[in-house]
Amino acid sequence: MAKVKVFNLDNKQVDEITLKPEVFEVEMNRHVVWEAMNAILANRRQGNASVKNRKDVSGGGKKPWRQKGTGRARAGSTRSPLWRSGGTVHGPQPRDFSSAIPKKKRRKAVRCLLSDKLGEKKLRVIDNFELGEIKTRALHEKVIKGMEASTVLLVDNEVNRELYLSSRNNPRMKTMVATDLNVYDLMKYEYVFLSVDAVKRIEEVLG
Repeated sequence: MAKVKVFNLDNKQVDEITLKPEVFEVEMNRHVVWEAMNAILANRRQGNASVKNRKDVSGGGKKPWRQKGTGRARAGSTRSPLWRSGGTVHGPQPRDFSSAIPKKKRRKAVRCLLSDKLGEKKLRVIDNFELGEIKTRALHEKVIKGMEASTVLLVDNEVNRELYLSSRNNPRMKTMVATDLNVYDLMKYEYVFLSVDAVKRIEEVLG
């Protein structure tokens, strides 16, 4: 069982905590992570790209010229795909790109990434995220500069209004609730900061 240090927002060690190996010491399975990530990206696609084929383009009901005797090629409509302003052939139509992934696979992918972050020493446990004020600069100084982190995912056990309002204007930070932890954000942000309560909640859900 892995023991990790618990820090406060002033980057000082205040305690130590033991993490469950079934959540934070899982062997990496890249294929499961790929499947989960692929499903998330597919579900984000709107699928509303659309073009007009010859039946959708207005006009073209009248035959341009008679069938025979003009010396010109036969034509039945000015909205033929061969004509300028005609319809489009085999163009994109609205479709559903959504992809389902089993809950067990999705949770396993999250466990794999949490274990990977811990192994690379990019997972840090914070005693709490009590700021006492809503100030973006103060949070940036403590988290980004004080702990020398590039991009950070801040995870708390429940909605923390002060933390959310202090981080939402900083593109290098994101705040979320422990139960919303997902593969996309774990891969997007380099460092993950978990509150002690968030760790307990994660172990309860994923353990």
